[in-house]
Amino acid sequence: MTEPRSDLPAGVRPWPALWALCLGFFMILVDATMVSVATPALMRDLDADVNEVMWVTSAYLLAYAVPLLITGRLGDRFGPRNMYLTGLTIFTVSSLWCGLTDDIRQLIVARVIQGLGAALLTPQTMTVITRIFPAVRRGQAMGAWGAVAGVATLTGPLVGGILVDAAGWEWIFFVNVPVGIVGFGLALWLVPALPRRSHSFDWLGVVLSAAALFLIVFAVQEGENADWAGWIWAMMAAGAVVFAAFLFWQSRNPGEPLVPLSLFRDRNFSLANIAITTVGFAVTALAFPFMLYAQNVLGYTPVEAALLTVPMAVLGGVLAPFVGRMADHLHPRWIAGVGLTAFPLGLVWLALVMSPGTPVWQILLPMALLGVGNGFVWSPLSTTATRNLPMAAAGAGSGVYNTTRQFGAVIGSAAIAVAMQAFLAGNGLPAQTGAGPTRLPEELHGAFSTAMAQSMLLPAAVMVIGLIAVQFFARPAHMVRKAAA
Repeated sequence: MTEPRSDLPAGVRPWPALWALCLGFFMILVDATMVSVATPALMRDLDADVNEVMWVTSAYLLAYAVPLLITGRLGDRFGPRNMYLTGLTIFTVSSLWCGLTDDIRQLIVARVIQGLGAALLTPQTMTVITRIFPAVRRGQAMGAWGAVAGVATLTGPLVGGILVDAAGWEWIFFVNVPVGIVGFGLALWLVPALPRRSHSFDWLGVVLSAAALFLIVFAVQEGENADWAGWIWAMMAAGAVVFAAFLFWQSRNPGEPLVPLSLFRDRNFSLANIAITTVGFAVTALAFPFMLYAQNVLGYTPVEAALLTVPMAVLGGVLAPFVGRMADHLHPRWIAGVGLTAFPLGLVWLALVMSPGTPVWQILLPMALLGVGNGFVWSPLSTTATRNLPMAAAGAGSGVYNTTRQFGAVIGSAAIAVAMQAFLAGNGLPAQTGAGPTRLPEELHGAFSTAMAQSMLLPAAVMVIGLIAVQFFARPAHMVRKAAA
């Protein structure tokens, strides 16, 4: 692949455009994680169990992930700014619906619509970065994008805690309305209308990928409730078969496939997608057991529980821009390796201290290590994935990359629900433990803490896969040319 150039129209300033896009991107990522801190309140107010509340997140993430492969192409066809504004509008209106509902099933449906809006919006941010920043400056731009992504996913619980404490869980959705309106105006003003590219659309690929993802996620999340009955395993097997059919069709599609498999000839693109999948899994999964532990065992309010994540959010946000600049000059293997080592170590450390009566300082230390890990993963992975993509593949590449990240998040949400239910049962507790209107009885604190701590080890183990993947990164082409000169 030849190294891409900038696609910036004359007279347009790239940085203001980037920050305008990042406002909407920040909002949807915050929204994806705010629900974790509201889990006890949702269980109580909507008379729901753990699995039903987890579907509030999983339904959103599933609807977010499935269309991403084609929404990047829609941006190429109809203009990334137009698709961004459309997605932001859908997301903002559906946020209002989420806040107005008083039934768990209606909330899940509204979250599906939210996810569709997020799917239209997200790939346009990476597409615009790829097209308006030259390759030699893209690491710095992706560093800013990575800072937004990292801070958003980790400050979501903090923002959610403040809103739940002050006004009720409904406001984790209502707050999106004014932010969405401001974001719409800024994007309309600052984001350039980039040249459009004609694309055909692989609708069979869309159907196959959507069916495969739904079958797998539904089976994983409902497996524990169904006592892992035969139909659960049959559904997972069917999902794998449909996914294999999707890959086969992509390799044989005579037109324009949904996923150009030629993208994966670039080793760094392939490895970065593996790694970001594990990051999406872990970032989504870790919040749920930790927030349930902090509120039900330590007795913290939602905002107090969320304040425990401040070291993670602050360090991640402070480090990300510096790491972005480093990504233009240092081998991505070492930069991403730091993050993918620190993150699972922080999760294991946190699991070890999650017990009744743990002092705050013992929680803040592993949280700080998680912040270091977070700061070192987003920028090097996104920069390495997109560095060598040609302009014509910008939409497809960003769609694939964001899809794999969201696929990790969807599986993480489903898998952590299974893990929590399994470990609660293994420690002699029902799945509804912690859903009551009062604090968890003290005699259950030990067993509940153990179950939540054991659940934290799942995302830690998954991230090790990402750590292994980045060790095989090749030196980026611009670094090779610079060394030769």
